[in-house]
Amino acid sequence: MKKKKCGWCLGDAQYEQYHDTEWGVPVYDDQTLFEFLILESMQAGLSWITVLRKRNNYRKALDHFNVDKIAQYDESKVQELMNNSGLIRHELKVRSIIKNAIAFRKVQEKHGSFSKYIWNFADHEPIKNKVKSYHSSPSRTPLSDRITKDLKKNGFKFVGSVTIYAYMQAIGMVNDHEVSCFRYDEV
Repeated sequence: MKKKKCGWCLGDAQYEQYHDTEWGVPVYDDQTLFEFLILESMQAGLSWITVLRKRNNYRKALDHFNVDKIAQYDESKVQELMNNSGLIRHELKVRSIIKNAIAFRKVQEKHGSFSKYIWNFADHEPIKNKVKSYHSSPSRTPLSDRITKDLKKNGFKFVGSVTIYAYMQAIGMVNDHEVSCFRYDEV
């Protein structure tokens, strides 16, 4: 018997694999939190599958999302990234990767880790929603608005409330698996 999954991932093997193994699983590791923050910010205005298909290209081009290295990137690295056909070559987004790495490091210094900072918004516990259909899942919430405002105050770019809600879903801060999905109770 085939397991019931959230409707948004059906029909694409890579999407289903991501759904089945990563989406909605609580993440507390700073490196993974940074990776998802960068990927979600690259998604702005695009579909998630577009970014997911380029994920390995980003890993290679961005030193496996090493925040310390990325924070040191210079103009020649910006041009290298802009010329990389495996990435989304939107100049403001490319430049935001570096700005976000710098901001991420500052948050780490101030709070001890980015994980402590971001999870504090949810009292360090995942929020378990009761989504019946992915069509009824919100695209933003008052909490994503609050996080967005604070991230922007801390110098982050391409972190609008819709992007941050998608980030919250990806890192498991909110469980928006459909209640009939096999992953709902697992995460």
